[in-house]
Amino acid sequence: MKQILNRMLAGETFSQQDTLDIMLGIVAQKYNEHQIAALLTGIQMRGVTVDELLGFRDGLLETGKYIDLSDYNTLDIVGTGGDQKNTFNISTCSAFVIAGAGYMVTKHGNGASSSVSGASNVLMAHGVKFTDDADQLRRSLDEAGICYFHAPLFAYGMKFVGPARKELGVPTCFNLLGPLVNPCHPKNSLHGTANQAQLRLYNNIHQRIGDNFGVVTSYDGYDEISLTSGFKFVTNNFEKVYTPKDMGLDYVSPSDIYGGATVEQAAQIFDSVLQGTSSVAQKSVVIANAACGISVMDRNISIEDSVSMARESIDSGRALAAFRKYVELNS
Repeated sequence: MKQILNRMLAGETFSQQDTLDIMLGIVAQKYNEHQIAALLTGIQMRGVTVDELLGFRDGLLETGKYIDLSDYNTLDIVGTGGDQKNTFNISTCSAFVIAGAGYMVTKHGNGASSSVSGASNVLMAHGVKFTDDADQLRRSLDEAGICYFHAPLFAYGMKFVGPARKELGVPTCFNLLGPLVNPCHPKNSLHGTANQAQLRLYNNIHQRIGDNFGVVTSYDGYDEISLTSGFKFVTNNFEKVYTPKDMGLDYVSPSDIYGGATVEQAAQIFDSVLQGTSSVAQKSVVIANAACGISVMDRNISIEDSVSMARESIDSGRALAAFRKYVELNS
């Protein structure tokens, strides 16, 4: 580690193989938490490179648990987190809307890091018990159109950087890795980033991975489509700027998509969207994110049609039915 730190202090960046080796060393407990903290601080101060993030990703995937769902065409929809906005569980709600629209979702997530309720929190609030059993995950996908990977059950390597990250108390490159280490390596993804720099980084990473992707960021710092501002949407095929009006939706205010002060309040908002009893703003922001997920899955559908499909998934009750079936199978 001394040699690694000296290279970094000399202004070097690391190759993909370098950070893969570092990650394997971390998991093998070759370094203490102070050394890991020094490394993460140095990388954070100068900015992580595409190669470095890919190497850490490779290390987490190599030391984690893989679930083979390669015979399915699925989508992951998740944000990087860390935007400090404390919205309700928009991407998790959108995942069930996408499933209700007939597209399969393999969602990866965790408990809250910078908000009251993360994806795992809102699901646990409904009695969901997480599993790493491949047969049960397949059954959930077959019968509900969606399965969920609770990150700690799969990305084992994360626990070895946990103490150093907690000691630092500031964001590091590992905050960006969560969406990139889905244990089934889905063919499609919609990832939300909190700023333009992260969007460019993710765009370059996905180009290297070679999957079918979409990356979004809102111009006022949300790691999802917030409808509080315009947003940028980048895919394999295009880069476009949208306003809510371009999607046939209205602007909303930050208070409209606030997630509440407790997990219970966040879960109530989540339920109300799927039940069709939420505010128009809460429903609209879920529709916007689900629509972009649908448009990643099916490039032949216009954004206007994908908005209609997402709206119909909620209005018909199919999104709620997918959620209820998921809870039934996983409780």
